[in-house]
Amino acid sequence: MRTLVVDNEADIRQSVVDLISAFCPDITEIVEANSVDSGIAKIASYKPDVVFLDVELGDGTAMDLLSKLDKIDFHLIFITAHNKYAIDAFRFSAIDFLLKPINPEELMLTIEKIKKHNNLRLNEQIEILKEVISATNQAEKKIVLRDNESIFFVKVSDVIRCESDKSYTKFILQNQKPIIVSKGLKEYEEMLEKFGFVRTHQSHLINMSKIIRFDKADGGSIVLENNDIVPVSQRKKEFILETFKNL
Repeated sequence: MRTLVVDNEADIRQSVVDLISAFCPDITEIVEANSVDSGIAKIASYKPDVVFLDVELGDGTAMDLLSKLDKIDFHLIFITAHNKYAIDAFRFSAIDFLLKPINPEELMLTIEKIKKHNNLRLNEQIEILKEVISATNQAEKKIVLRDNESIFFVKVSDVIRCESDKSYTKFILQNQKPIIVSKGLKEYEEMLEKFGFVRTHQSHLINMSKIIRFDKADGGSIVLENNDIVPVSQRKKEFILETFKNL
């Protein structure tokens, strides 16, 4: 695979190149760029298979660079510092990213992952990323879910609940078939809590706007719009009741 590393800090850029050379034998050619403009020029002339792209560049941002491309026909891996807002956006759009300083094991896992998946819907994923970053029209916000065969673009408002199954999460959706993704429920709890989702139990995360009834009997359970009954753990019961008071 032909690879381009775009980062405005020379020492970080060199460390990324060194890590790729040491741990990613499938990457045989690496070139570098240090800005939005030089990145665009290298993409046009070099036609990379993979681009490692820093979020903040000296003459702009990664989104500035991507918005100037006619098409994105390469795999994209963002590089970012520990910025929770940016990380949430990447998770929502299911776009690959690596945190600085880059962990060699995470690097290898990311390269293995992109070898297994095509990037045919990357442009759509980037549109989702832009929506999350702009934080407009919350009701129409989408989340990208990926199973072994497909990529799904789902409105957050269509998610009724999420259910844990070991290291997998099942999304129960309004008027759609369930989607099972290979990520844990904890990750989605962190992503969706700002959209009114609450963890009622170790295995269940629900959309509060889909609740039609709370039954206090037998420890407590919640009935949702699709008639699913979700348990409420004793530890979460008081929190759920307090949340109802604030609705």
